Amino acid sequence: MEKQHQNQVWVPHSETLPEPAGEGVTRRVLAYGPELMCVENTFAEGAVGALHSHPHTQITYVVSGRFRFTIGDTTREVGPGDTMLKQDGVRHGCVCLEPGILLDIFTPMREDFV
Repeated sequence: MEKQHQNQVWVPHSETLPEPAGEGVTRRVLAYGPELMCVENTFAEGAVGALHSHPHTQITYVVSGRFRFTIGDTTREVGPGDTMLKQDGVRHGCVCLEPGILLDIFTPMREDFV
């Protein structure tokens, strides 16, 4: 689905659409431009963000819930307020321990999400 809010200064949450992003996970692409993208991911308990890597640097902010994250060779449990840096090409993934929301920032933008 083509997102109509690329390069918009204001992107109301009500004008973004949740999309399936795996079993128990929905994704909303929020504000973005060619060099930066903000994405909200909502996880149900037990949902898995499969191990993967991509050519984007990513910062994840835990808005709510608890997650077990693996980044590279390290696995840790994280909760609200925690942030993680994932350099481009580094394998990472998570398991949701308590329902929650992750906010991801990518540079450059994820063209595969639009």
